[in-house]
Amino acid sequence: MKNKNNLLVNISYSEAIRKALLYLFKKDKNFVILGQGVTSPWYVGNTLKDFDKIYPNRIFDTPVSESLVTGAGVGASLVGLRPFIIHPRMDFMLYAADTIINQAAKWSYITGGASCVPVTIRAIINRGGSQGAQHSQSLHSLFAHIPGLRIVMPSNSKDAHDLLIASVKSNDPVIFIDDRWLYENKQKFKPDYKINLAKVNPKIIKKGKHITIVASSYSAHLSLEAGIKLSKINISAEIIDLRVINPLKVDLIIKSVKKTKRLLVVDGSWENCGLSSQIISSVCQKINLNILKCNPTSITLPNSPAPSSHILENFYYPNVDLIVKKAKKYFNK
Repeated sequence: MKNKNNLLVNISYSEAIRKALLYLFKKDKNFVILGQGVTSPWYVGNTLKDFDKIYPNRIFDTPVSESLVTGAGVGASLVGLRPFIIHPRMDFMLYAADTIINQAAKWSYITGGASCVPVTIRAIINRGGSQGAQHSQSLHSLFAHIPGLRIVMPSNSKDAHDLLIASVKSNDPVIFIDDRWLYENKQKFKPDYKINLAKVNPKIIKKGKHITIVASSYSAHLSLEAGIKLSKINISAEIIDLRVINPLKVDLIIKSVKKTKRLLVVDGSWENCGLSSQIISSVCQKINLNILKCNPTSITLPNSPAPSSHILENFYYPNVDLIVKKAKKYFNK
């Protein structure tokens, strides 16, 4: 539904993904979808609803073999298709790690740019609901470690829509990571079909002057909510949404930290060798540390696999109140 200003009204994150995929089907005859449960009405939310009826020859529900479907997709991309591979649980995408890391990420490099791998891999994060240690992982830091892969982590409906289209149009292998906890969030936006993924930068989603909070995906959503709460107690938080974490661009973060003199990074994965540590390290290497009013810090998962207990999950995952509490502590230093 559109209003007179051509703004999409109250479009959920999951519906934004569906609209992006529908656009790609219409605009590119080489666009195909492969993955587990892609014809299921519930397996990937409503993001693929009825596509098997509309484009029966371009959407393929594959066997439960992550390695097989990813290898097929990478191979298809080498012969002219634009495959969109879906892994309904990011955890099990590790079965395809060899294909992703040793093939897709390296192919253009080892051929001297003579060929490319325009494949997009959608990795879905599932958490909560007592799913436990093997079904709840966000492994973005692992894949962001690999040269040759672009890692996209949208936090809102507009970026879910626009960056998905940009990912598929890119000639590089892209891992598009979406979090089920974002699926019902709604936003008004006007689509942008011409974004060059290589030129996508972090974005300030709330301006502030007292503390810089950096995050991506669901953590950026939480941080924005925390920033609104902090404003009610006269703490002005500048919230930066990374959007793309490989390549990681930190110039905007550095500019913000020079202004606020405080840095808090929120990440929905572990601290050790993780995204939060990399951001803090990158900032500290490029600014005069004497300008900081307190040491940079982060909010991450505890150094433990996810619990199955619903009660323990409430302590395990970061939330808005924890971000507010941490920001208040470092603001007072």
